[in-house]
Amino acid sequence: MKYFFNLLLLLSLFYQSNAQTEAINPAIKTPKAVLNDFMDQRFGMFIHWGPVALRGTEIGWSRGGGVPVAEYDNLYKEFNPVLFNAETWVKTAKDAGMKYLTITAKHHDGFCLWPTKFSDYNIMNSPYKKDIVGELAKACKKYDIKFCVYFTVLDWHDPNYPINLPDGKNPNPKADMGKFVTTMKNQLQEIVTKYHPYMLWFDGNWESPWKNEYGADIYSYLKTLDPNVIINNRIGGGQPGSHPKLGPEILGDYATPEQKIGELNMENPWETCMTICQQWAWKPNDKLKTLKECIQTLAKTSGGNGNLLFNVGPMADGRIEQRQVNRLKEMGDWLKIYGESVYGTKGGPFKPNEVFAATRKGNKLYIHVFERKSADLILPALKGVQINKAYLLKGSKITHRQDADGSITLQLPEQLPNADDSVIVLELNTNAEELPVIS
Repeated sequence: MKYFFNLLLLLSLFYQSNAQTEAINPAIKTPKAVLNDFMDQRFGMFIHWGPVALRGTEIGWSRGGGVPVAEYDNLYKEFNPVLFNAETWVKTAKDAGMKYLTITAKHHDGFCLWPTKFSDYNIMNSPYKKDIVGELAKACKKYDIKFCVYFTVLDWHDPNYPINLPDGKNPNPKADMGKFVTTMKNQLQEIVTKYHPYMLWFDGNWESPWKNEYGADIYSYLKTLDPNVIINNRIGGGQPGSHPKLGPEILGDYATPEQKIGELNMENPWETCMTICQQWAWKPNDKLKTLKECIQTLAKTSGGNGNLLFNVGPMADGRIEQRQVNRLKEMGDWLKIYGESVYGTKGGPFKPNEVFAATRKGNKLYIHVFERKSADLILPALKGVQINKAYLLKGSKITHRQDADGSITLQLPEQLPNADDSVIVLELNTNAEELPVIS
């Protein structure tokens, strides 16, 4: 009897863990070649923006907190970003070396940056009256930047969604999730058929009204509109703490660790989303990350085999702060020299640390050196692998030694060519991408 009970328990857990895969027809999941292309991009721009920029508080989350609900919900009547220029934003991304751009078309406050037919709470009813999403999509196409859209699965402004404030208290008994999901489908149809996003970045799936069945339905529906659209892992419900993870029980194409660098993972695609300052939306005098922090974040993310979606929060007048533009341009200047070691690479085989990270492509192993702690940099052993050449990327030869056990010693120059991240290329006698991860 005990054996029978244990068997039933195991079967129950198995079917629970596979519920997501049963809900989604495997044939419609995003093709691997499409996801591989996405991961080759490595670096994208995230943009959190809306009427809340008039107050300088956090988008969505300050509704009913830092800003009274009635005041927050009427900010759109003052929102007139006359200095917004889609091409300027996209060129900022391009100059930073970014390959894709993601705009918060609809955040948790429910305000829509495109002229949706399914809500009056949109940009056309602001004094600005221009399609922000459409202009960005057009500019991205012009400058060869992949256009992506952020879309929330919760909406604290919509009366059909049960929860109306970030605190989750006092749910609305008259809410209708069926109607809410229908509105969501209609708005997503507008976005996909009109703007043709490369990727959809969902968010807000942690609240109890959003069920996994809704996410599976939305995923399947989107694939009827565009079989190749990429969908992140924040669309399924009932999975607290799942954002940094991906697996059979989690709905979506890739994992999304937030405000931290993901772990080295050669099996599942992932993308870290992180702010260039502290707040997602614009905040006056917000603390800006140093160039060292920015470049090493990108290098460690690539070294972990992930992408970096780096966020800016434009001001209420439509401009991105010049100091943020300058910092991004500095990252772009670094990528002009070292981009070969980032774009189209795989992470590993060494786990990133505070001294170095590694990426690889073909027979080349790129060592990102963050700090010269001593004259020699010693790398873990690569058994059965021979280094044919070692040199600074775009620079001179590096003296190296391999011991009998395969451990590698690189003799560093007295002064590294870049104080934030200098890259050493090791040309191997084998395909570096096939090397196992070394702990």
